[in-house]
Amino acid sequence: MADNKRALPALALGAVSSLFLVQNAQAGAELSAGVWWVYQYVDKSDFGGPNSAFDADLDRETGGNFADPAFILYADDDGGYGPWRFSAEARIGRGSFTDVNNNSSGDTFAMHKAWIGYEFNDHTLLKVGKSQVPFGWKTVNFWPGDGLQGGYGDQMDVGFKLSGDAGDFHYDAAYYHQDDWGEDSTDTLDDNGHWGTSDSYRKLKTGVLNLDWRFQEGHTVGASVQYGRMQDLTADTASGRKADGEHVAYDLHYLYQSGPWSFKYRFVNARRDFGGLDAFLASDAAPADEEVKTQRHVAEVMYQNRNWAYYLDGGVASTDTRNNDAGDVQFYAPGIRYKYGPGWLYLEYLWSDGDIDANGDVYEGNFNAAYVAFDFYF
Repeated sequence: MADNKRALPALALGAVSSLFLVQNAQAGAELSAGVWWVYQYVDKSDFGGPNSAFDADLDRETGGNFADPAFILYADDDGGYGPWRFSAEARIGRGSFTDVNNNSSGDTFAMHKAWIGYEFNDHTLLKVGKSQVPFGWKTVNFWPGDGLQGGYGDQMDVGFKLSGDAGDFHYDAAYYHQDDWGEDSTDTLDDNGHWGTSDSYRKLKTGVLNLDWRFQEGHTVGASVQYGRMQDLTADTASGRKADGEHVAYDLHYLYQSGPWSFKYRFVNARRDFGGLDAFLASDAAPADEEVKTQRHVAEVMYQNRNWAYYLDGGVASTDTRNNDAGDVQFYAPGIRYKYGPGWLYLEYLWSDGDIDANGDVYEGNFNAAYVAFDFYF
């Protein structure tokens, strides 16, 4: 019942916002929408069971399943509001890739992004709202290519971001007050599940700096850093919900583009210090040690030919967390993307022997699966 009460205001807001945007479609707004879903076949999984979505035995019996449908509404300015800019993306359905137990709506309705911006000049833009965290780079398709970037890949947080260009340099300076809407939401949709839960802890008060330098035609190097706090959501009282935790990470990346070829690489070093989050550390969701330390190496190579793209994502992650005996884990995700007109088809396979958990630490676990994703935009 509580979840339904949380969902109604969000759904009502979405309906009112959609009506407003439709009425103002001729006043400088561009509206579009889309649908998507995915066919998945789990080939191997350590996470099986009668109630698991990753049961390899079940998929061998049924031949896999079509899952995760979503309806997506997009709204963007078309330059008709002077220096003011805006962009929003609302998703409805299981394919919103949101966690109903940890998002702000309590349902499968969610806002992937929603920001208002002011353009000081052609090279400088300030955004306020939920926007992409400027930290490294994103993959061709957020899943399964995101892999071991978990928590530092497709991040969408709520706050302020200033972005600009100066010659061969691009910079971002941002402050994110929280990672999603509301007092206890820890859900960022595509990259959810790596920053606690609504009854464990969440990320907040995070500063981010990013600098990219295109030092030669087709070659770009960059560095990103973020530092912030973590809040205990396990405590029953407001006075116990301290924000004494600390998280810090830096990213070093390189991008190459020449003709149909592109290559990306990133190294992420991350540390989370849960010291001071007493209630969380005493819970079953606590990490192996109050200080979690990981390193990740991730790369992507892609070749494009007309409407076709062929790509491979892969990486390795290791942990330096005390009491965590997990070894180095890897993943590989080859894929093919085809632009058929109003949308794309993705054929991808994921092989992995580990992943990143909700505390940002490495764990071992075999998982292999094939995916065919369909989308259509209008």
